[in-house]
Amino acid sequence: MGQTTASGSAGARKPYRDKLSALAWGSILPVTVLVLWQWLGDRELISPLLFPTPLVILESLVWMWDSGMLAENLGTSVYRMLAGFFLGGGLGLLLGLFVGLSRSVERLLDSTIQMVRMIPHISVTFLFVLWFGIGDTSKILLIAKGCFFPLYIYTFLGIRNTDRKLFEVTRVLAYSRFKQIVRLVLPASVPNIVTGVRLSLAIAWGSLVVAEMMGASSGLGFVMMDARAMSDTPTVFVGIALFTVLGVITDAIVLLAERRLLAWRD
Repeated sequence: MGQTTASGSAGARKPYRDKLSALAWGSILPVTVLVLWQWLGDRELISPLLFPTPLVILESLVWMWDSGMLAENLGTSVYRMLAGFFLGGGLGLLLGLFVGLSRSVERLLDSTIQMVRMIPHISVTFLFVLWFGIGDTSKILLIAKGCFFPLYIYTFLGIRNTDRKLFEVTRVLAYSRFKQIVRLVLPASVPNIVTGVRLSLAIAWGSLVVAEMMGASSGLGFVMMDARAMSDTPTVFVGIALFTVLGVITDAIVLLAERRLLAWRD
């Protein structure tokens, strides 16, 4: 009994050891780059204006936090990103479901949606600013446009790639159309939908940067543009680092949700 318990504890600890090992290996290159960067900066082998050292960037981050500027602008940027993501991603998910489930709806809408998808994302930024000004509306709509298409496409593909044999099983079991969608189509489409969510989130952060740099009076993108005009390079690097960290955090949250939703898979 004791031996079984010990082997079970060892088995439970193994995934944590594997995660720590993966984290350690993944940290080698970034840490090496930071150390080398700091060493080159301390010896003035690189320009302090173009490449301020990591410690200088960290000092700028602390100052921005202590002054309250960081919290205020970070909150504004996160609000815009989430609003645009849920608006565009939600519409993409719903339309992907409708088009994927109906050939008639596909013939009616898909060609138009694909045509709109070909419009360069940056080009509509100027139109949105002209139409809606530099307030939150133009930024949220630009983010929503970017988030719409990945979720639409991957939801559509997830539904269409569902095994037809499973549909035959549901017919044998006399599933209603609603029950067929809830019990078969949606679970089978979850992996594709999660991929679409991850891509949409990445596009949302990128679109946010573009929107706030094109015209804004607040947000991290505005802070970066203002810092660039003042040749405050450390603040620009702080903005880049924060967008990177926020992107990694949201991606990790989606991956965690995926593991929960797909715990039934082998």
